[in-house]
Amino acid sequence: MSHASTADELAAQVAARRTFAIISHPDAGKSTLTEKLLLYAGAIELAGAVRGARSRRHVVSDWMAMEQERGISLTSTALEFDLDGCHLTLLDTPGHKDFSEDTYRSLVAADSVVMVIDAAKGIESQTRKLYEVCRRHRLPVLTFVNKLDHPGRDPLELLDEIESVLGIAAAPMNWPVGRGDRFRGVYSLEDRTLLLYERHLQGQRRAPVEVTSWDDPRVEELVGEYAYREFHEGMELVMTAGATFDEEAYLDGRLTGVYFGSALHNFGLEPFLRALTRLAPAPRPRQAGDRLIEPAAAHFSGFVFKIQANMDPRHRDRVAFVRVCSGRLLKDMVVTNARTNDTLRISRPYRMFGRDRQTATEACAGDIVGIVNPGRVAIGDTLYAGTPVTFPPIERFPAEHFGRLRLENARRKQFDDGIQQLEEEGLMQVFYPVQGGREPIVGVAGALQFDVIVARLKSEYNVESRIEPLSFVAARWLLTPPQEITDVPSSVLFATDRSGRDVLLFPSTWAIEYTERQNSHARLTALG
Repeated sequence: MSHASTADELAAQVAARRTFAIISHPDAGKSTLTEKLLLYAGAIELAGAVRGARSRRHVVSDWMAMEQERGISLTSTALEFDLDGCHLTLLDTPGHKDFSEDTYRSLVAADSVVMVIDAAKGIESQTRKLYEVCRRHRLPVLTFVNKLDHPGRDPLELLDEIESVLGIAAAPMNWPVGRGDRFRGVYSLEDRTLLLYERHLQGQRRAPVEVTSWDDPRVEELVGEYAYREFHEGMELVMTAGATFDEEAYLDGRLTGVYFGSALHNFGLEPFLRALTRLAPAPRPRQAGDRLIEPAAAHFSGFVFKIQANMDPRHRDRVAFVRVCSGRLLKDMVVTNARTNDTLRISRPYRMFGRDRQTATEACAGDIVGIVNPGRVAIGDTLYAGTPVTFPPIERFPAEHFGRLRLENARRKQFDDGIQQLEEEGLMQVFYPVQGGREPIVGVAGALQFDVIVARLKSEYNVESRIEPLSFVAARWLLTPPQEITDVPSSVLFATDRSGRDVLLFPSTWAIEYTERQNSHARLTALG
């Protein structure tokens, strides 16, 4: 095959890629939406439920035992499927604030975002925080307002809240006919069709009804007087004062297209998913220093945004998730780690589907692949073949909660292995006191991560442990020799991290300020 035809083939493959993340506040319906999108795309045969009867299976994206027990997503996962000639990679992210760092890393790897909002609660705190990450990275956002079949707020009020709280224009792509018990369906502003909701059908693939316009008399006949009157009043305001969808503004992150529906009852999801394949961007160029790396460039480049241990309980290996940014990654390709300058052979790249994996022969820009990681790559590492590339580092969240991790049985080796591997994942930071007991101190961004550490040490390493909370609130790495730090409060703890770097653990902001003031020559940093 000629070089020109190979380049054309790569460009066509890249153009078909859609890599998107889903964000929301807990309980807005993100995991349910994820599962139902996969159901519609034919990637799974039976949708699970986050909560419900014991006989119902768990959602594909929540594969950890603790996720299934608690009904919440604790870690991001990658799921791939094909639809309408596009190859989609969905990054399902944790909604709980204590796992924001994992979500942040997934957003760095995505090209666009789906934001899920509860129709009754509107914009909640975690949604607002995650959207700010999307704004910083100028990620296009499509919004799905969920749970229209439950009592909820006025759709116009929700649009106004999106615009006022998030500072982004909100253009309705469809409009609900009724709410709660009187929810009758949605009207598509794009193709002037009415999709009717029938609760007993669970929203399954009923053909949309074509109408001449939103005020077609047939609409009232189909939905009833009460629902139609509310719908008509809303549409009059939308048509006169509402934002109109503009693709350029959407791609630039200045406008979000808003869809209404019900994930639990499968309603409105198929049109939303097909709109996503049409509107969401293919992989775009990525900045690497002063260079812009084109996705269809000849040479492979990518970065590690996640490491996960023990996804396969039979092998207990560590998988590094790599976002391919340019070119092709081929089976058995030799790549270079830009941080260490070491080379490694990618003997078995994996396509990921939750915890399941399948060996891939190649991947191109936009794809997420897993590679078995024997400790040679870390989160944020750039991998490349050919022309050297270094992508920007991935931001770490400073720890705000600290606790002493105590081993409760005699499995010291498994305890040490588990701590090392969970730290590699970015789940926690580990510190060792310079004096006194040598039990590790773990630092995390959110307190719920303490429960995850203990649960995973038990289920994945057969280690019994407990964490005693400590009063520290921040860690600072010392860029000055510790013997030159002469005046610190007695409550400050001198420690080292796994790499042997000196760290101070502080019990208060006042202690940090005092130490910096009394040791003005010292250099401290919040990021290790």
